[in-house]
Amino acid sequence: MKKIAIQGIQGSNHYIVAQNYFGATSQLQECLSFDALVDSVVSESSDYGIMAIENTIAGSIIPNYALIDQHHLTITGEYYLNIHHHLMALENQKTEDIKEVYSHPMALLQCKEFFKNHPTIKLIEDVDTAEVAKRISENQLENIAAIAPKIAADLFGLVVLEDEIQTIKNNATRFVIVQKKVSEAIETKVNKASLKFELDHQRGSLAAMLNVMSDCQLNLTKIQSLPKIETPWKYAFFVDVTFDDYQNFAKAKAIIEIMALEFKILGEYKNGRDE
Repeated sequence: MKKIAIQGIQGSNHYIVAQNYFGATSQLQECLSFDALVDSVVSESSDYGIMAIENTIAGSIIPNYALIDQHHLTITGEYYLNIHHHLMALENQKTEDIKEVYSHPMALLQCKEFFKNHPTIKLIEDVDTAEVAKRISENQLENIAAIAPKIAADLFGLVVLEDEIQTIKNNATRFVIVQKKVSEAIETKVNKASLKFELDHQRGSLAAMLNVMSDCQLNLTKIQSLPKIETPWKYAFFVDVTFDDYQNFAKAKAIIEIMALEFKILGEYKNGRDE
C-alpha cells in the first residue's frame, strides 16, 4: 500500500487530490505543514508527497519551490483541482450567528469579497481548512465557522451555511507529486518537465535561454524567479515546459547544460492537463 504525505488532514484539498490521483486505498500521512510533509518524504516515512504549488488567484506558492529544490525531491506528476470553498459550522446556526472564521491563509485570501459583506466576522488564519472543521465538530464550538471543501462538512458532521464563497468561481490549484527515489522516466509518457537554472548576470542571458527553448519547440508554461539566500541579488529561475517530442526536450537539456551556471531537472512527468 502506497504511503502518501499530504498537507492537512482528511477532508482537505490535498486529501481530495490523494484520493483522485492514487485511489482510496492509499495510506495517508497527515502533515500540518509543508516542512513536515517534506520531512516525511525525505525520511522515507512516506513514498510520495502531494504539494500545492500554484493557484489561479493567489499565484505561486514560492516557499514550496525552495523546499523541493533544497531537499532534492523529484516531481513525478501533477494534478489540477478546481477549488470550492464553503462556509460551515455546527447545526442550528446561521451566517448571522458567526463571530469568527478560521481557515488556511490561502482560503481566506480567496474569499475576501464574500467577507466584505460580513464585516462583523473576524477572520483568523489557521494551519488547515479541514482541521478547523474537525476542531469545531469535536469541541462543539458555537459561533465559529470554517472555510473548507464540502467533503469536510460530510466527514465531521457540520452544516454548510454558504456555498461557493470563493471570489472567482473558476479557481484551480496545481498540485505536484514528489518523491525521494524515482526510477527513470519513460520517455513515451513524459511531455512536461520542471527545471531550475542560474545564469550570468549579463544583458540578454535570460532571453538567450528562452530562445533555446523556443528553437527546441518547448512551450514555456511557467517561469518563476527565486532569490539565492546565500548570494544576495542573485536569482535562480524555476521553469515548467511542455513538449510533444521528448527528443526536442533532450536537445534543449544538452544546450541549457552548457549555457547555465547551474542546471537541475526537478522532474519529468506527464502533463496533468492532458487528463
